[in-house]
Amino acid sequence: MTAAPVAAPTGEPAIELAGVGKRYGAVTALRDVSLTVAPGELLAVLGPNGAGKTTTVEILEGYRRADVGRVRVLGCDPDADGARLRPRMGLMLQSGGLYPLMRVGEALRLFASFFRRPADPEELLAAVGLAGVRGSRIKQLSGGERQRLSLALALVGRPEVCFLDEPTAGMDPRARRLTWDFISRLQGEGTTIVLTTHFMEEADRLADRVAILHEGRVVACDTPAALKGAGAGETLRVEVATAFDPAPLAMLAAVRAVTPTGPGSCVLRVEDPPAALAAVAAWLRDQGLRARRLEVGGGSLEDVFLQLTGGADGAAETAPAAEGGR
Repeated sequence: MTAAPVAAPTGEPAIELAGVGKRYGAVTALRDVSLTVAPGELLAVLGPNGAGKTTTVEILEGYRRADVGRVRVLGCDPDADGARLRPRMGLMLQSGGLYPLMRVGEALRLFASFFRRPADPEELLAAVGLAGVRGSRIKQLSGGERQRLSLALALVGRPEVCFLDEPTAGMDPRARRLTWDFISRLQGEGTTIVLTTHFMEEADRLADRVAILHEGRVVACDTPAALKGAGAGETLRVEVATAFDPAPLAMLAAVRAVTPTGPGSCVLRVEDPPAALAAVAAWLRDQGLRARRLEVGGGSLEDVFLQLTGGADGAAETAPAAEGGR
């Protein structure tokens, strides 16, 4: 499949958010969000549940209107110019809303009929690994297969910009890696991609840049390597059998910072890993706490994420659930 040439003029972002804010009654969902995405770039958007990821993407897609700020996709206002912009965008949603008795091939041919120059449905089915179930009804598909069908439907119009919402949720490891390869090829053909995910490995592997949202603000946006470099240093992951307050660990000489990640867990940034490991083990013993995990490692994207978001619930996942059988 070959993507259409990106139409944004040279030097103009494919996507731009400048000072965007959004409220729902008394709740502020977005606060002064500014982001740009270059033509052909893949931006991964990370954030805990409620950080503003969905609102940001829905504003870009034209489904919601920003209260303040400037929004442009391919030079168009998604709210005012939606009818002109939508044929140039591909949207992959977590729930497709397709008629459950429709067959896979039938759904893709139907969506192809909506566009002037669609991709070949059979080629797309093969590319996402669904050629063998083209005659199956949608209700018969596993969760991972439905995700791959949603991806194919998002791409059948040869979009210039594609929004992928949790594209590999529910997939088994093999299907997930095949999907990563497909997304990488798609980007290589010139498509601009915005991808929301909870999976750190997915963002680290695919993204040119990663934007991290927390409480409606962009708290970091850079390449995965730069983000990991900014959080460079050794970490010590601590898990105990019962809930505890990790704040006193910050008083230990070898510990630089403490980030709670759950009722019985935290991540420590440390200067001298062996000394920190010994000190933390002794502190846990003195508190009568039984350690389930004490693990030293280098800075990772997950560590940076947890440091920036304070270990908020729903922050990160490292092992997606496997795709179930039909």
